[in-house]
Amino acid sequence: MSTQIEQLSTLERRFTMTIPVAQIESETETRIKRLARTVKMSGFRPGKVPVKMVASTYGPQVRSEVFSDAVNKSFGAVVDENQLRVAGYPRIEPKADAENVNDYQFVATFEVFPDVTFADFTALEIERPVVEVTDEDVARTLETLRKQRVRYEAKDEASEEGDRLIVDFNGEIDGVAFDGGSAKDFTMILGERRMLPEFEAAAQGLKKGESKTFTLAFPADYFGKDVAGKTATFILNAKEVARPILPTIDTEFAKAFGIADGNIDGLKKEVRGNLELERKRRVFQKIRDQVFAGLRSHSTLEVPKALIAAEAERMAAAATEDYKSRGGKADEAMSPSTFEPAAAERVAMGLIVGELVRSNNLQASPQQVRALLDEQAQSYEKPEQVVAWYYQDQRRLSEFEAIALEQNVVDHVLKVAKTSDKPQPFADLIGQQPA
Repeated sequence: MSTQIEQLSTLERRFTMTIPVAQIESETETRIKRLARTVKMSGFRPGKVPVKMVASTYGPQVRSEVFSDAVNKSFGAVVDENQLRVAGYPRIEPKADAENVNDYQFVATFEVFPDVTFADFTALEIERPVVEVTDEDVARTLETLRKQRVRYEAKDEASEEGDRLIVDFNGEIDGVAFDGGSAKDFTMILGERRMLPEFEAAAQGLKKGESKTFTLAFPADYFGKDVAGKTATFILNAKEVARPILPTIDTEFAKAFGIADGNIDGLKKEVRGNLELERKRRVFQKIRDQVFAGLRSHSTLEVPKALIAAEAERMAAAATEDYKSRGGKADEAMSPSTFEPAAAERVAMGLIVGELVRSNNLQASPQQVRALLDEQAQSYEKPEQVVAWYYQDQRRLSEFEAIALEQNVVDHVLKVAKTSDKPQPFADLIGQQPA
């Protein structure tokens, strides 16, 4: 007789499982006898330990394992028989009003995956960035590479934009020192804007050995709550002032970036190739974000609570680990409830994309994955080694499988959506200010 499935809500289901007591007892006895053949106990040779002693020592553990296996097998059989797609983990509890002493009864409560319905994608409007990598973009990138190789030369003149300063400073609020308000041998680069404007302004024009006293008003929304909205007085001492010396773009510079023969045109070609890869990646991201937002707004589904809870737990654990790695308190943990709204959206998008892939056969092919990997590997000195490294671990390869699947989804939607092209400078695409 088939098991009766009770529908509690749109997604929630419940049914009762019955497991004969005799089945549990028989399987427990069988496993204990099997264990007795190999178990080691003091005073007995292997295989000679009395079954009663094995049962006394290991019986509760074995019985628990038998129960767990029987319940899982029974649950799986009902799920398979009724072709249920279980979302998350079921909640399995002993039945409170069970009457038959010859059977164990358990109630399984769980959610199933929702139906996803899509509206007409022809109403979607997608704007495609049209971007060209120019000689100016290559030159700007070379300048960035020069700055990465900067060295500094001590000078006696007053500090100016771009100079590196090594300073000591002491700050007080109402004559009292405060946490984070003082430092020794602190390094700062003028113009990087990592310090508050008043601090940068005070450091401008200082010579080695000079001091300056100035006031600084912390913004009301400053991250340091103890000083936010307050005014501090600082004494700043310049211990060293150094000017930046940028390398010349020459043969040695090119060799430093992997151009074996030092050819500058070869370096420019390499830079342009990397910028083209970045351009392609960023353009796809812009289009993908629009497509996914459109999929969300043109889809209807109920998100299983079990999946939201599991994703919120995962996000909280990741955030806690990141917090601790940055010096946070070891005994503090992020609350999963904080992440539930974001988790709900993640799960929803996963279900939407999954249904679109399943119903339209958009799975990533091995050839697509390999093509993406080959393209990415070209930016390395030994591409074949990079490709081999990814294929050594399925978890690494899954990154490119996910990208290929996203491309298939995006291409599928673009075939029917309304699209328009929008020319855009490369610097704007990557969020970079023109030099």
